[in-house]
Amino acid sequence: MITVITGVGDGIAGPAAIALAQRGHRLVLVGRTPEKVAAVADRAAGFGPRPEVLTCDFTHLDRVRKLAAELRARHGRIDVLVNNAGVMTTARTLTSDGHETMFQVNHLAPFLLTTLLLDRLADGRVVTTTSRAAKSGRLDLGDLDRERRRWSGWLQYGDTKQANALFTVELARRGVAATCFHPGLIKTGFAPGTLMMRLIHHVPGMGRSPEEGAATMIHLADGPDGVEHAGRYFVDRAPAAAPRSMTDPDLARRLWDVTAAAV
Repeated sequence: MITVITGVGDGIAGPAAIALAQRGHRLVLVGRTPEKVAAVADRAAGFGPRPEVLTCDFTHLDRVRKLAAELRARHGRIDVLVNNAGVMTTARTLTSDGHETMFQVNHLAPFLLTTLLLDRLADGRVVTTTSRAAKSGRLDLGDLDRERRRWSGWLQYGDTKQANALFTVELARRGVAATCFHPGLIKTGFAPGTLMMRLIHHVPGMGRSPEEGAATMIHLADGPDGVEHAGRYFVDRAPAAAPRSMTDPDLARRLWDVTAAAV
């Protein structure tokens, strides 16, 4: 199986890569920092062929297009695409493409990458890392960059994670074996400096290890649930209830159209 994982660095993608290598997946690892991606590839190489390593900064959509072109040139098919790259920041910043950074990195870029690879994924599956923060999402399709609404980093993050869930719903409607999942509160360098992450790192029992967080990603990338429950949201390797804001097929279709226009 040829498996592409984005967002490879210090988080859950590393343990997932090693576990999938042990299960016979041929890996393509994508991340922003070459040294971090290479370190994961080195560890995974102990269990099979050394993974391919590619770098991409999702704050530049042209680089996402270049990544898709490189993947297309190398592989006639892709069995699994894991959309794991993500960011959370309390400051409102814009990318060079003019989009709010979290919305571009967390939603626009994986949307663009996935849609550019859809023919390669014809018989494959797409797994997207979302969050239970999606339940707080209140997407405004006319203001996805939160330019006119009150700024809050966590509210915007919730919007982007809601978008991940809706993207999964619409991908499934279009015939793709797509699922998404909440990995839990993970002790990584994600969202540095926020009160939430300080609590996760310092309050006993509050946070999970990256290995624990990777379990559902591995389950969906390698097991039958990743195909048999297309369109579903998973927690702890099982389908979980989600509010209408994460599952509404009409909202999912409209978000797809708005996103396609944005990229």
